[in-house]
Amino acid sequence: MNQKELKELIEFLIEKDIAEFELERGDVKVRIKRAGEHMVAVAAPHFAVHPAPPATPSTGAAPVPGTQAAVKETAPPVEEGLHSVRSPIVGTFYESPSPGSPPFVKAGDLVEAGQVLCIVEAMKLMNEIESDMAGEIVKKLVANGQPIEYGQELFVIRRK
Repeated sequence: MNQKELKELIEFLIEKDIAEFELERGDVKVRIKRAGEHMVAVAAPHFAVHPAPPATPSTGAAPVPGTQAAVKETAPPVEEGLHSVRSPIVGTFYESPSPGSPPFVKAGDLVEAGQVLCIVEAMKLMNEIESDMAGEIVKKLVANGQPIEYGQELFVIRRK
């Protein structure tokens, strides 16, 4: 399925006011779920489309309701000297190498660049996520076993 076909599908679903849709065609799987006026489409392999909001004659483009507020609510205030470690992939967060084992790190621990902080499981592969800087773990932002998204903040580190 190419981008043009996906765009036509999204336009059709909007026109027919369909809130949820799933399609599997060969190795491509598309799942679309709408909430109000905002819609996100995801297809495998990693392909996401965020359609543009409808244009209004006076302003050009209308903002999607609630998107600005949602961004402000999820972004914690940035304190100087703090660094966020973000997930490089979509998957499931694990704080330890195996169930019952102690976590790789916890709040207050000092870490070095390259030290393993957690594991993200994606498609049955265990991916070690390493610290990209030395410092102190200030906060762990996700729970063990929680599904995580690409770019989601996992840890906050205070630079040494």
